[in-house]
Amino acid sequence: MSQDLAKTALYQWHVDHQGRMVDFAGWSMPTQYTSIVEEHNATRQAATLFDVSHMGRFYFTGSDVEAFLDNLATRKVIGMKLGAIRYSLVTDENGGILDDVLIYRLEELDGSPFYAMVVNASNREKIAAWIESHLSDDLDVHFEDHTVVTSMIAVQGPLANGLVTQEFGFNPDDLKYYTGTVVEIAGHRAIVSRTGYTGEDGCEISIANEAATTVWEAILAAGQEKGVMAAGLGARDTLRLEAAMPLYGHELSEEITPVQAGLGFAVNLKERQFIGSVPIAKAKEENNAPVRVGFALEGRRVARQGYPIIDNEGKAIGEVTSGTFSPTLEKAIGMAYVPAEFSAEGTALTIDLRGKRANATVVSLPFYSRK
Repeated sequence: MSQDLAKTALYQWHVDHQGRMVDFAGWSMPTQYTSIVEEHNATRQAATLFDVSHMGRFYFTGSDVEAFLDNLATRKVIGMKLGAIRYSLVTDENGGILDDVLIYRLEELDGSPFYAMVVNASNREKIAAWIESHLSDDLDVHFEDHTVVTSMIAVQGPLANGLVTQEFGFNPDDLKYYTGTVVEIAGHRAIVSRTGYTGEDGCEISIANEAATTVWEAILAAGQEKGVMAAGLGARDTLRLEAAMPLYGHELSEEITPVQAGLGFAVNLKERQFIGSVPIAKAKEENNAPVRVGFALEGRRVARQGYPIIDNEGKAIGEVTSGTFSPTLEKAIGMAYVPAEFSAEGTALTIDLRGKRANATVVSLPFYSRK
């Protein structure tokens, strides 16, 4: 493992507990501890903890923050209620997706207001530079990157919120989905949000690095007899794919618009403008670009990113963006971009699996939704 990789506050815990460490966006992160399938199933059936401290965490204060972020985000920021969290996209002047983000409107324990933004680890420096390039001296906006001084722990699964309540006296169930608050946990200020990236209920806790291991171990110990365990990025990927959540670098990129990605709910065009809004509105009106679909594949072989979707003559008409064998559904699934005429549920597709043709069918998304 390269000594140049960034390490989270939980790095030593991962190493001590046989985490298989890999380079992920410049961070040394655990991809698994036991097996991906075991950790995946534990999330669906009990709860797991994910170290997601590699995700970028930005903080904003100042009287102009609301309008500033509204200009950068596809989702309306002006008028967000206190405690609200909105999934949004940051797009460039051409409507291409720079990143998908979460925007928080919160207040500190002393009542002072602030906004926060969580961005993908691979895009942290790019989005920070994008934000800074749009700041100016005449704007009252103070921007800070708190990624390296804080940790972020995702507690996911049907038992997740109960364990947090048991250990720290704060019940995430008191929060509506996609809302958050600032509380005190283990003697430290923490942001708790009822969010996640697994398709399960749960919460995410952002807290000072010095408290991360204490919080992590307390929740694990509380749930140990109930099958609660740590999980790595491998299970996080299979879980998010079953829930049909797009991943930057796979379903999202600067060459893809929110319209193509099927993320119209995260774009507010009415009576507002933001960077990229004009080309996005045009793309929505024309609606002639390849679109994101889900598919189920015959057999157990997996269609990986980049595998071509072909017509009867073997010509590529689309491309797989993500694929896995679903532990929950026990079948091969994936997402892809195909021409709109191939996007209807039930449409037959042919995928080239390294020279062998495999039959697939377009299915509705998500593949999995918790009961």
